[in-house]
Amino acid sequence: MNTISPHTEAIIGRVRYLMELRRLSQRQLAILLRIDTSNLSKVLNGKLPFSEGLVNRIVADLGVSKTWLRDGEGLPFDKTLIAKEIHSDAAMPRLQGQQGIPVYDLDVTAGCRSLDDLFGEIRPVGAIDIPGIPQNSNIVKVRGDSMSPRIINGGYVAIRPIRDMRNIFWGQIYVVELPEFRMVKYLRRHADPGMVILHSDNPDYDDMDVLRSDIRSLHVVEAILNYEII
Repeated sequence: MNTISPHTEAIIGRVRYLMELRRLSQRQLAILLRIDTSNLSKVLNGKLPFSEGLVNRIVADLGVSKTWLRDGEGLPFDKTLIAKEIHSDAAMPRLQGQQGIPVYDLDVTAGCRSLDDLFGEIRPVGAIDIPGIPQNSNIVKVRGDSMSPRIINGGYVAIRPIRDMRNIFWGQIYVVELPEFRMVKYLRRHADPGMVILHSDNPDYDDMDVLRSDIRSLHVVEAILNYEII
């Protein structure tokens, strides 16, 4: 008779919690992780060891915190963001006629036209100098509270286009362009490889399942600026 260690039992419990949270059956989770369904069942029932490789695969494919999954510390989705969070107690002035990241008087969540088209037609209202942010980024405003408190209503984000949409970093924040609207969301992997999950920071908003084929373009959020630019 196999005896499950308390540590392994705790990890299994956290995986079952994720399955309940994401409404995944064992079969769906196995497909998502690209492993045999019967082997996953044996792991979750303590008949096979819970390997470090499986922990890493769950972390990568479900976009969860490894510290939480392995040790129970922190939050399930407390994953390190690509986006730098830049804070300031004062408004940041725009630079006029100088090198920097261009700032557009554009609400990134309004409208459905391509951002690339808009950036080609609209002149920036200025620029700001942010070390470490790619020069091919653009700064735009975010309206709404679906990403609050991570991104406040009226805050700014520096975004960079993703040319190959096969290269999605799960658990990161993107501007997602769909046929009828744009939104700023976390992207999470779906059990169906033809779909993605759009997740909000604000718990009052439900997850959205969308077809990957409906995503016209993606811009990864490189920096979050929760202050006024004047």
